[in-house]
Amino acid sequence: MFLTWVLALSPWAQAVQVAAEPIKLAMIEGLSGPFGNTGEAVFRNLLWAVEQVNAAGGVSLKTASGSTTAKHLLLLTRYDSKGQTEEALSVLKAAIDDGARFILQGNSSAVAAALIDAINKHNAREPDKRVLFLNYAAVDPSLTNEKCSYWHFRFDAHANMRMTALMSVLKADTALKSVYLIGQDYSFGHAVAREAKRQLAELRPDVALVGEELHPIGRVKDFLPYASKIKSSGAQAVITGNFGNDLALLIKAAKDVGFEGKFYTFYGNALGAPAAIGDAGIGKVLAVADWLPNVKNTQSEAFYKSFRARFPNPADDYVHMRMQLMVRALAQAIDQAGTVNSIAVAAMLERVSLTFSSQTGSMRAQDHQFQQPLVVGVMDKLGAPGVKFDVEGSGYGFRVVKTMAAAQAEQPSSCQMQRP
Repeated sequence: MFLTWVLALSPWAQAVQVAAEPIKLAMIEGLSGPFGNTGEAVFRNLLWAVEQVNAAGGVSLKTASGSTTAKHLLLLTRYDSKGQTEEALSVLKAAIDDGARFILQGNSSAVAAALIDAINKHNAREPDKRVLFLNYAAVDPSLTNEKCSYWHFRFDAHANMRMTALMSVLKADTALKSVYLIGQDYSFGHAVAREAKRQLAELRPDVALVGEELHPIGRVKDFLPYASKIKSSGAQAVITGNFGNDLALLIKAAKDVGFEGKFYTFYGNALGAPAAIGDAGIGKVLAVADWLPNVKNTQSEAFYKSFRARFPNPADDYVHMRMQLMVRALAQAIDQAGTVNSIAVAAMLERVSLTFSSQTGSMRAQDHQFQQPLVVGVMDKLGAPGVKFDVEGSGYGFRVVKTMAAAQAEQPSSCQMQRP
């Protein structure tokens, strides 16, 4: 277990020397192993969000008499799950024992499902130590459908929502006649493949599915055999939910074998993927996100520039607007509840609505699925029209080609939530 305590203090907070006990947030994530870079990217985003909340004075709690106490700062802690479910469950216990009442995780849907189950049991067993789970990236749709929980809140668009945005672009590509599906062999990868096939059949029945493959997550070092199969299939495009090294290595292998088709991706906009493919990706690698740096408005541009000023190393350039909204939503809910009591904060979180740097979002109480706009971008050279910013110093950025309103991305839910 790797643990770091980070009390993000602004100069203002330091000056007034806030004495009230900080409120502990525990990030449980793979910080080592094949996806350690994605865990560190998350940490930078959450740290920056916490720093901004603390710079504004933190949050306020009320005493038993109802009067407001001194401001409380947020304390961000990190626990290394090593990308393993059992390790995540072990550090969950450690985080709760350390006093954390808010658990943050997202880079694995399998881990998220296990955490939801463990938190459900813990909260029933120890009502005085209940915790809430804030999910920033685990997008298996089941987590806000049949596995929904009062204690779980998802701030990322789930896989079906993301696929809807991608398919809105694919649908208009009339030259496309064949696709290949490839993904990671676990719950999220299965969900992506399932929804891709459903939406293809509905929206583009003329497009042939010429191949489908699931590979071990985080264990493939050489994607050349997979890329060769993709090329030999005759596919004009690949649809994949791969992330981290599983995506960068896949795209690099596709380039090496001479595959010239498009990539419709969930996460192709950073973590080495643009640099791996280079000019071959111009106009061919598409990515869906809640926000991209080249969204055109002055508030968005100022937001991105401020992140880059905080983390100037090009390798650290992976920005998630939704994580800023998530931390701000939690701070707002704690302020409104006046307590860290999990039931009271959850009651505020499930009705939260906020705007930050022109990005808006609101929580749907039925299933605790955050509703927000989505964008699709296509890779292009820095300086091309619509590409003011590149990613990771690669010389390539993503030009926004589709903006989907929250109402357009919204999906029905089968959630039958059990409330305390």
